[in-house]
Amino acid sequence: MITATMTPETKADRLLKILVIDDEAPARRRLHDLLDDCQRALPLAIVGEVENGREALHWIQNSDVDLLLADIRMPDMSGIELAQHLLKMKQPPRVIFVTAFNEHAVRAFELNAIDYLMKPVRIDRLLTALRKVPALEPVSEVQLAGLPTGARRFLPVVGRTRIELVPIDEVIYFKAELKYVTIKTREREFILEESLIKLEQEFAPDFIRTHRSHLVAKRAIKCLTRGSTEGNGVDGDYEDEGWKVELKDVPELLPVSRRQRGALQAMLKSGG
Repeated sequence: MITATMTPETKADRLLKILVIDDEAPARRRLHDLLDDCQRALPLAIVGEVENGREALHWIQNSDVDLLLADIRMPDMSGIELAQHLLKMKQPPRVIFVTAFNEHAVRAFELNAIDYLMKPVRIDRLLTALRKVPALEPVSEVQLAGLPTGARRFLPVVGRTRIELVPIDEVIYFKAELKYVTIKTREREFILEESLIKLEQEFAPDFIRTHRSHLVAKRAIKCLTRGSTEGNGVDGDYEDEGWKVELKDVPELLPVSRRQRGALQAMLKSGG
């Protein structure tokens, strides 16, 4: 970690605190060297360097950071997914993406007014981007929606003081309840402020709808079993003659609607 000694500042000369995020050490060293050169023209400090978005989110919630220089493609959590999680923060740092994408691919950043730097980063382009930071707005949901983000690997659960990340690989099912969705893992339950429809669209390859209120991880389904007849569904989405989903990791039986039983049986027959 690289830190800087803080000194009294005027608003015009406020020290710009920067976190460098890249999984490749040579790329981090190059940015560090370029930022050192930029110090001659701008008051800035590199407060740290991390290897992926997950480490960055932890750092941000425990330290004072103004700007993220974030690589796009990183293991564990990409720069774009990190930006998605920043949407949950009240005062997120600004983000400038650093990418090795070709000119055609970065057109998406230009169309959505998201600042970026192309690798190998040039000092004149970096200095121009840094000078724009005081006027830079946090990345918005609308901007990120225009990028080819892909499915998230983590879900952000907002607590009293911090954001907790729930790995998608640990989710057994989602259950819609009023305005919220309950996330069920093997050990805990979490409340998520997102819609079940949105989650179904995002994670369609790995999750299947079993009922109007349940979205279940395919890997977590053991079998279909038959219990008592409930018949208390809404809008035609009745529980199907007592059919239930039996899970592998938790002792729960989840409801199955008439319209979903066929898809569940086909999935189980094909092996998932």
